Amino acid sequence: MRTVDLFSGCGGMSLGFQNANFEVISAFDKWEPALKVYKENFDHPIYDFDLSTDESLKFIKNLKPQLIIGGPPCQDFSSAGKRDETLGRADLTLSYANIVAECEPEWFVMENVQRILKSNILKEAISIFKKAGYGISYEVLDASYCGVPQSRKRFFLIGHLHSKDGFLNPYLTKNKTTKQMTIYDYLGKSLGVEYYYRHPRSYMRRGVFSIHEPSPTIRGVNRPVPKGYTKHSGDIAQIDENLRPLTTIERSYLQTFPKDFKFIGCKTDLEQVIGNAVPVKLGEYVANCIIEYIEDKKSNNIQNSGQLELEYA
Repeated sequence: MRTVDLFSGCGGMSLGFQNANFEVISAFDKWEPALKVYKENFDHPIYDFDLSTDESLKFIKNLKPQLIIGGPPCQDFSSAGKRDETLGRADLTLSYANIVAECEPEWFVMENVQRILKSNILKEAISIFKKAGYGISYEVLDASYCGVPQSRKRFFLIGHLHSKDGFLNPYLTKNKTTKQMTIYDYLGKSLGVEYYYRHPRSYMRRGVFSIHEPSPTIRGVNRPVPKGYTKHSGDIAQIDENLRPLTTIERSYLQTFPKDFKFIGCKTDLEQVIGNAVPVKLGEYVANCIIEYIEDKKSNNIQNSGQLELEYA
């Protein structure tokens, strides 16, 4: 299936779908540090395009994609951002929807933060998808139940032309693991630590974590243990000279990038590139759910989806 990745970042979703044997033919982004990393790791081209323009829409339409994937910028919805839809970045979600509606791929997959569910922009985007003839499924997935050693919750909206709403939800649900994946499950003792520091947004929260639990969400910042850090009641190890944050590359492993994936650039940029990425195995999880649905449809073995009651309708 010819696949195009919009707002691709460094390529987490591209690699996930590629691992599931989708043919990713091109990607698009506008941030130079992410573009550099993507170019270093994929054979197909990535384009530095403003995806809100008519020119970019025409270019993508000429590629004749069968599947469009991507995660429009989420800062205006994110708990770490200003949460202000009027700042303009949220409009790129509508740009994504308009590109899909104009190009009419058979499938699309849009990823974002969980908080987008509370936004007006999502309602507008869904309206565009519905008018273009797409049935949609959406789900907030906790990556730690989808092959990723990280408690990262992300919203996925999947569209398929002429399908009923909710068509993919049974697959997104049934393929989850029954227990969360821990760092130890995924990497064993290869990090060389039992405990590590992850800087909290507020000192009301814990900062010390164990490899025998999923990592908290990998963010775009990575700080050392502050001098005078006081042990939080939830911290499960002592604060001493052996306690350290994970390195930039170790954090990429928790995003399930393979060890041969090349990260080039300055440390500050790479921390953000990695933190912004879709975990590779999470993208692969969604890709495999789509494959299973297609195979079941071919064999007339489609599960009863129970059509969604959509709140925006």
